[in-house]
Amino acid sequence: MKYKVYVDGQEGTTGLLINDRLKIRDDIELLKIDPEKRKDTNTRKNFLNKADIVFLCLPDAAAKESVAMVTNEHTKIIDASTAHRTNPDWAYGLPELGKEYREAIKASKRISVPGCHATGFNVAVHPLTKEGILAKDYPVTAHSITGYSGGGKNLIAKYEETDTDSTALKSPNFYSLGLNHKHLPEMQKVSGLTSPPLFTPVVSNFYKGMLVAVPLLKSYMKKPLSAKEVQAFLANYYMGEPFIEVIPYDSSSYLFEGFLNSVQCNDSNKLQLFVFGNDEQTLVVSRFDNLGKGSSGAAIQNMNLLLGKEEWLGL
Repeated sequence: MKYKVYVDGQEGTTGLLINDRLKIRDDIELLKIDPEKRKDTNTRKNFLNKADIVFLCLPDAAAKESVAMVTNEHTKIIDASTAHRTNPDWAYGLPELGKEYREAIKASKRISVPGCHATGFNVAVHPLTKEGILAKDYPVTAHSITGYSGGGKNLIAKYEETDTDSTALKSPNFYSLGLNHKHLPEMQKVSGLTSPPLFTPVVSNFYKGMLVAVPLLKSYMKKPLSAKEVQAFLANYYMGEPFIEVIPYDSSSYLFEGFLNSVQCNDSNKLQLFVFGNDEQTLVVSRFDNLGKGSSGAAIQNMNLLLGKEEWLGL
């Protein structure tokens, strides 16, 4: 049996990658809309309702508009936008967080793909709050560095214009300096924190790849653990997960001349979790592809769960 799949927003960065991953599968029939009609409401509505699975790769307002067009009760929607990530009627598409997340995805007709920064953050923090190692009122801070592809076509064009010779763009750049990044609501909700983390993202002059870092102080933990003990806890928590690799505490062999680069997980759906530090201070770092586990790969993983397939199929 072939499943009909429609990607609404198939010309965007995430949409193109989802199409590339699916077009080589023999269990999927990709529905292709005429480019000239992709903004025609009636044509889009027809495609949305004849698909078994719809991927939404759209801005938030357009994603909500597409959801409202779906009247076929059998159509299942996987939304890669921010629009539904804190909506209790939508399953949050990060199955590794626990059995309840994986089962909710399998049972739902509405799945929200996590944001890239939120993926790295929640993989690091959710287990610690869930198991009472961090109190929910712990003053969490987080930092990330990402390739410019996460900013979509406009930012990609800005970095890749051949006539642009900006030393500012060649430098890493802090952004979202109002401390109001759009991933904060899901970071707070999924991690169970009473307040949003103080989150400072950085974009740099490379195409893709991401590190999300969360520093922790033993003296502020509800259940005080050293860095080595945090690593052991996370290794046990994620044991058996095909896409989460918790790196050994002695991780020097994974570094390049002492540096932790952002790109080693590129072109995969893998997320590596590192723990550095000592008896009093801990740094938990997630490394993954912001276009893989951070978007298109996660979307395909969720589709596999919905269809009862092996979770890693095509990934």
